Order: sequence, then structure tokens, then C-alpha cells
Amino acid sequence: MANKKDLDQTYTAIDRIFRLSIGEMADFSGAKYDGDFSRSLEYAQHEKHRYVAKSLNITKDSRVLDMGCGWGGFMNFIKEEIGASCLGLTMSRGQALACERNGFDVLVKDCRKVTVDEIGKFDSIVCIGALEHFCSIEEWKEGNQERIYREFFKTVYDLLLPGGKVYIQSMVFGENMIDYKDIKITAKKDTPSHLMALMIKEFPGSWLPYGTKMISRSAAPYFRLISKNSGRLDYIETIRQWRIRFRAFSIYKYAIYLSLLFKFLFKGQLKDRFTIFSTSPNKRCFEKGIMDHYRMVFEKNEDFLCNN
Repeated sequence: MANKKDLDQTYTAIDRIFRLSIGEMADFSGAKYDGDFSRSLEYAQHEKHRYVAKSLNITKDSRVLDMGCGWGGFMNFIKEEIGASCLGLTMSRGQALACERNGFDVLVKDCRKVTVDEIGKFDSIVCIGALEHFCSIEEWKEGNQERIYREFFKTVYDLLLPGGKVYIQSMVFGENMIDYKDIKITAKKDTPSHLMALMIKEFPGSWLPYGTKMISRSAAPYFRLISKNSGRLDYIETIRQWRIRFRAFSIYKYAIYLSLLFKFLFKGQLKDRFTIFSTSPNKRCFEKGIMDHYRMVFEKNEDFLCNN
């Protein structure tokens, strides 16, 4: 799994830049445009939150767990729109501090290892983007990827009350994913080989699931898959909107960019980081079908308890 240092490199390092560009409680995950890309990013994120809440039947009496809560976008939605209570989990101290400043209940904990004794049980669980960080390249090479996901779903099963549902939103490898041995940072620019090498540098310690079938297999027998749909095109538009806002000028934001440039220069990462910023490898991977993006809803399988 991506450790705290990895996630701080990915998320805490851009904490202030993200909030200055996208908003104090914005989502750093794919929005939901439903084919209408004339919609604003804020509207599309709001529609995603509404879709998640409806899929999980969240009401004002629900107790919700947000695994990988980011900067609190979904927690803010269910607090303001529904009135439900929510606990957030994150491994990024930058995200946790931002959430606490905005009055959200957040713990810095590993989603895979949290227990009922620590946080209690929930009516609904949301995991938007966190699954992407649960397996490292080394763990995948050792053949442990599905075991990691199975153990995660067992944790979720234990945390859910009877009849509970979980929403999983995750990037996955698509039909055009290449063999690992073909991934090279020295490859020609904009090729799958080079783009995947940049993805590894952008998200250290993380390796994606191989499609939704791997996720569904890992969820069984604890859960039944209720629904799934691809958000690949939505994510492409989301990233396009992010890039516009990240590049919008402000003196304070560009001062932070400058400080990061010196940091990456000191660590010998400046060339790769500049290429990531200018190329957007995740957007290109979506466009080329190297990666896909899915929204999945699972229902707790009560038959599992009866048979064990």
C-alpha cells in the first residue's frame, strides 16, 4: 500500500495549491457530468455527491464513513444537504488538517486496518479514490493484490450494519494496459510506456486494480454488486477543468509552485515533475484506454454470516 510518506507526497504537498485552485472543500476525484460537458465542475461534483447519497440510501439518520475523505467534499454535501453524520479517514495530514479547520470529524488512519472497536459501525461507507492506493507495485509483483482487496472488503463488511451498502469509485487498468516490463521512463513521449512510467512517479506506492472484475471477485462473498458504470469520459473532463484552474495565476499560488520547483530540483525530480505537470499522464491514459474509471455499489451479503 502507498504509505503515509507516499500519500503526503501526492496530496499534502499540493494541499494549499489544490484549495486555492479548486476550492476549500473540493473533490480530487472524477465528477459526474452525465454526458453534458457544458456543466461546471462544481455542478458535476455536486451531482456525483447526490448520486452517491442516493445509491446508498443515505438519510439524516444515517451514520456514514468516508474512507479516503480528501478535503471533505462529500462530507460537506451530506452534512449540508442531508444532515447525516459522517466520519472521515485519510492518510494525508494535510487533508486531515484542512478538514478539521472546516469542522469535520476526521482521523488519520489506514482504511484497510481500522476496526469496529476503534470507530463503531456505520449504515453506509464511501470509498472514493482510496482503493487506488491500497496495493503497491511490490505487493502486486508478489501476487498479493486480490488478497489485499479481499481483506479490505472484510474490514468494510465488519464496519457495516445489516443491510448496509458501500460505494467504490476507482481508477482501474483498462483494456489497453501494457505489460509492466514495457514501462520505461526513457520511452518516447506520449506512448503507453512513457505515460505509465510517469503515473508511477506521480502516485508512488500505488498500483491499480485490473478492471472491475478483480474488484468484484475480491468483494465476494462479503458483498453483492448492485450497480456499476464507467466514468472515464467524466474523468477526462474533470482533469481538463482542474488543469485550467491549476494554471490560473495568483501570486501566492505561484510562489508555492516556485518552492516546489526548488524541492524537486534538490531531489533530482524536476524533469519528471515538469513532464507530469505539462503532460497530465492520467488524462492521456484515460484517453488512450490504458486506464478506465468506475463507480460501483455493493450491498452487504447477509448470507455470508449465516454460512460461516
